[in-house]
Amino acid sequence: MSFTATKKEWSEIYIIFRLLSEATISRFVSKEEAYKQAPVALLQREEHDGTRQYIIEEAYVHMVGETIDKRVSRAAFKECAAQILAVMKASSDENVPSTSSIEAFLDEVNIFNLEAKTEDRTDFHIALYQVDAPLMGVSSRSKIGKLYPLLDGGRSANLKFELVGNKFSVPTVQNINALAGENGGVLARIQQIQLLGGALKYADVADRVFRSNLSMIDLHFPRLLAEMVRLMQLTGIVRVNELTKELIALNPLKINNELIQKHNFYEHKIKDFLWTVALGMRPAKIYRGEETAIDAFLLLNGDGTLQFYEKSKADHFKNFLFNNTRLEHGTTEKDKYGFLEKENGIYYFKLNAKLGLTKR
Repeated sequence: MSFTATKKEWSEIYIIFRLLSEATISRFVSKEEAYKQAPVALLQREEHDGTRQYIIEEAYVHMVGETIDKRVSRAAFKECAAQILAVMKASSDENVPSTSSIEAFLDEVNIFNLEAKTEDRTDFHIALYQVDAPLMGVSSRSKIGKLYPLLDGGRSANLKFELVGNKFSVPTVQNINALAGENGGVLARIQQIQLLGGALKYADVADRVFRSNLSMIDLHFPRLLAEMVRLMQLTGIVRVNELTKELIALNPLKINNELIQKHNFYEHKIKDFLWTVALGMRPAKIYRGEETAIDAFLLLNGDGTLQFYEKSKADHFKNFLFNNTRLEHGTTEKDKYGFLEKENGIYYFKLNAKLGLTKR
């Protein structure tokens, strides 16, 4: 009987099978040389029975682990990868059932977990050019099916705005909080606050760890992110590169024009933030600016092709993130934001920072 898995899970195993069958990856070299094909010599992954290495030979993949020592043809991996891609693209649901042939091949190569369970946020490791080359930790993402956020910190990623201006009575606050509308009614409540003579002034990051993590990028970055999230709610603009243009025009930090125009201050800080998130920074976990286990980012496109971005090619990676990320709307009830709440006699309104890849 066939089993069912999410497109996210199928995507990870598809990426692995494709790498094993093609034994190459398109790698950015420089602006002048652009991309070159680099041979993948080895792939290492955490399986149900421990660490396993897939050594890529001319016609076979040599699987070596604690309970396995076996060779399977690269052609068989290629065929199964094509079948996995076909079933993902043919299904409109996020959960996709396997086929008997896919299941038979997974049994043959002794794979029971489609998605690796690791603590360092890598999905697998690869060695380029030769088997004994340094392993690169890879984080994989997929544009097939649901796009999972790069930053989804829940309540820890909330940003606080103080209610200033006109003072509101308790019934008025209750009426504002009861407003419904698109994206949980957040915009409707902000507009009503403004209509009644109130204003929302950035106050703080709700979670002290996330505040400190953002401050590692820049002491003023918590406010910068808050203004970006506020702009997203007010304007409906979600793409990070477009929101950055709005920030430049608004200049919330009131810095001089030379720093903005000649040094690209806002763009630079936002790229640093995106880079930090992509490499593993999370709101509720202390970030010290240290090296992470993620060395590369591998993106599966809707047509089955792969895009590869390396930490060592920082500018290339940062530019990709800047042009291909967006802010997203979280769930107001689950993430506890979008309502006026009183703390120590002061009303605050929280907004949530959630970041993901664009679909196109």
